Amino acid sequence: MNALEKRSVFALASVYAIRMLGLFMIMPVFMLLGDDLQGATPALLGFAIGAYGLSQALLQIPFGLLSDRVGRKRMIYIGLILFAAGSMLAGSADSIYVVIAGRILQGAGAIASVLMALLSDLTREEERTKAMATVGISIGLSFSVSLVLGPLLGAAWGLSGIFYVTAALAIVALLIVNRVVPTPHQHKVSADTHPAKAMLGRVLSDKRLLRLDFGIFALHLVLTSLFLVFPSVLQDQLGLASQSHWWFYLSVMITSFFAMVPFIIIGEKKRKMKPVLCGAIALLTLATAGLAGISASLIFAWAVMFFFFMAFNLLEASLPSLISKEAPAASKGTAMGVYSTSQFMGAFLGGAFGGYLLQQVGIEGVVWFMVAVLGLWLLVALTMPAPGHTSGFVVQLRDVVGGQYNDVDGRLRRLPGVQDVVIIENAATAYLKVDRQHFDEALLADFPFVRHSSNS
Repeated sequence: MNALEKRSVFALASVYAIRMLGLFMIMPVFMLLGDDLQGATPALLGFAIGAYGLSQALLQIPFGLLSDRVGRKRMIYIGLILFAAGSMLAGSADSIYVVIAGRILQGAGAIASVLMALLSDLTREEERTKAMATVGISIGLSFSVSLVLGPLLGAAWGLSGIFYVTAALAIVALLIVNRVVPTPHQHKVSADTHPAKAMLGRVLSDKRLLRLDFGIFALHLVLTSLFLVFPSVLQDQLGLASQSHWWFYLSVMITSFFAMVPFIIIGEKKRKMKPVLCGAIALLTLATAGLAGISASLIFAWAVMFFFFMAFNLLEASLPSLISKEAPAASKGTAMGVYSTSQFMGAFLGGAFGGYLLQQVGIEGVVWFMVAVLGLWLLVALTMPAPGHTSGFVVQLRDVVGGQYNDVDGRLRRLPGVQDVVIIENAATAYLKVDRQHFDEALLADFPFVRHSSNS
């Protein structure tokens, strides 16, 4: 990457991480601190935890498409202002209903797809994979940090303090966008990073992608439901004061992260992704079932959470990669948009329905609901074909006119290892889906219409 690209990527990754940090910090403490809110019930507290996911799911793709018309940075400003306003509203609330309104308003700042589109505008095709990986790492770090910061801030400043800190973080993100992120001269609508209405039908009819979308839906449903029950068990049944929860989460997240790394390597390098994926789902299911017995000891609770987050981190890291590999050529951005919508809808239903179950049947009802969802996901994963080992490849074209595009398409499809080709004529770009074991990039040197090519 050149200096401008590095500046753009790290600035946008920081904005993404700051926003996700604000959303996640509330999760490990909300059920403990929210009891003091007027009108609070377990069902309404659960709805409040998941409420942001509803507006995120509904507005994620529209925000991205609207940014084509009014500008990327303008939509990011609008989203961050909505996020800050929702945080301030929730922070000033004495009523659970106002907190719910604040959480929905927080989620209405659905700028994830806009950030990725701006990333596309500010980076070259050949640097896009590194840029997206940097953003992905920032999200993972923000989640881990939020589980530590949430209990610390909650102990110091209470629930309102966390929301006010979140609003302050949104203002910091606004300043980063305004002062650090460059303003692109033009939009480069990339299939790698931006949803497209023309591709939506193809993505929604792909059964392999739908299985992965259900997977991220189930994963975040279970994650949100977990934080409806685990913090109170940790405090009320195991006697660990809420201000001490941070070290519990810190030790679990660090050790579970390093434990899952070898399995990522095995899945990717040894082409064993389906066994690794199914094994992780099975481990997550068993760990979730173990929640029913964690009142026995703090050590047992730590072990259950270690295996839970080992499996969770493995799945959270693997699923976006699988979406990228399984997406049809030139549909990666759209596939990721549907994937993100599924993720946030899972978070919403995990909070809303999990909270309802907590009120009606108690903690065990929530635990077995989570186990049932994960069991269904395991069946879905076991019946899907082994994931492909393809990757995206972008070819910039030159001196191609009219009917020549059909000839270019045919010649590209005949290359060894090429599984799919989509040509965007107005961008003079061909998106290839290739199997790296059989595709030889050097063969493109013989094609006079190729300006340059790169991984996507």
